[in-house]
Amino acid sequence: MTTLNTSARVLHGWDPEDPEKWDAGIAWRTLWISTIALFFGFITWYLVAAIAPRLNEAGFDLSANQLYWLTAVPGLAAGLFRLIWMFLPPVMGTRKLISFSTALFLIPLFGWFFAVQSATPYWVLLLLAFMTGIGGGVFSGFMPSTGYFFPKSKSGTALGLQAGLSNLGMSVVLLSAPMLISTTLFGMKSLSAIHSTETGELMNIYNVALFFIPWVIVMAILAWVMLKDVPVKANFRQQIDIFGNKNTWILTIIYVMTFGALAGFGAQLALLMKNNFGESASSLMGWAFLYAMIGAVVRALWGPLCDKYGGALWTFIGGVGMTVSTGVAAIFLARGGDAALSFYITMLIMSFFAGLGNAGTFKQMPMILPKRQAGGVIGFTGAVAAFGPFIVGVLLTLMAPTTFFWGCVVYFAIATILAWVYYARPNAPFPG
Repeated sequence: MTTLNTSARVLHGWDPEDPEKWDAGIAWRTLWISTIALFFGFITWYLVAAIAPRLNEAGFDLSANQLYWLTAVPGLAAGLFRLIWMFLPPVMGTRKLISFSTALFLIPLFGWFFAVQSATPYWVLLLLAFMTGIGGGVFSGFMPSTGYFFPKSKSGTALGLQAGLSNLGMSVVLLSAPMLISTTLFGMKSLSAIHSTETGELMNIYNVALFFIPWVIVMAILAWVMLKDVPVKANFRQQIDIFGNKNTWILTIIYVMTFGALAGFGAQLALLMKNNFGESASSLMGWAFLYAMIGAVVRALWGPLCDKYGGALWTFIGGVGMTVSTGVAAIFLARGGDAALSFYITMLIMSFFAGLGNAGTFKQMPMILPKRQAGGVIGFTGAVAAFGPFIVGVLLTLMAPTTFFWGCVVYFAIATILAWVYYARPNAPFPG
């Protein structure tokens, strides 16, 4: 009989389904450390979305399309990085993966800290925007790594907490950016005399990156010292067999609806409102962070309910709600002008249902799929959905926003039907 040595760096004999070979303390410690590290990853990912609306005010001369592209590129990068990180958990192990990945956040944070203090060329800004995608890309490595530590009965709670609480990084950086820009940090004098072209006030726009750098360093060290590995090994050929399972593709379509939309609209909402409602949306733009926050909080809170009632039910309800609310938002968007508040409230409702869908989908994956495949599918669906900010940003430059919204309604309806047919209906072939 294999015994579990909890003092070792590698937990040989670890089996979360066997109470005698599972240590709840280690599992929850892994969850909290990796979740906090991933929280700063999402902050890094949404750094550009937080400062892009203020760049012209700080002396840059960027067109509306250039700003859309600048906020879209992190989504492209995160999707690409996730396609790499999804293969790393069984190769690197949790400890090295979390600590090294967290340290990589420092590259874009330091980059933007320096870039906004001078007349940085647009191509450099695009490159730095791409590098922030590392913060979103690591999701597809962090989530499967955490999944190794929990039994199926607790997977909804654990993955819901990790995804939901880390997703809060999106709204935290959007919320804190205005305050950080107007603040002098750490008793330092302003490093660059940038004054707002609109108000004349001093703008410490570099603070948005500077504030989070020390915290990232602390989390990288903490992960290295306190985390452990479980011996889950799989080579590349073994990992790509997930693509022969049709659930991989169905769940990816659904997760693009839930998280792809949440991340995409979260990155673009402030610019979307500014460009389509003008002055009537000015008082609401500072509250754009609530969109990402509501979806993240709901995702975290709904994990235990998904464990109790199954994920499929909540995935389906989330899809129905997203389809209807997005259609209503399209109507308000077409009206423009004084419909700004109605549009904003409807988007918050859509975010609520996206949170439900996200919690449900991530509960389904460990239940439906074999344990070795579940981690890979979590990584792959997360990778594809991470393209959300890029897809939303690019399509908004190619078509009228109202047209794009109605296209989303059609896509959401298709994804919701798939959720019902395969997972949520009575006698569904893959209940979970």
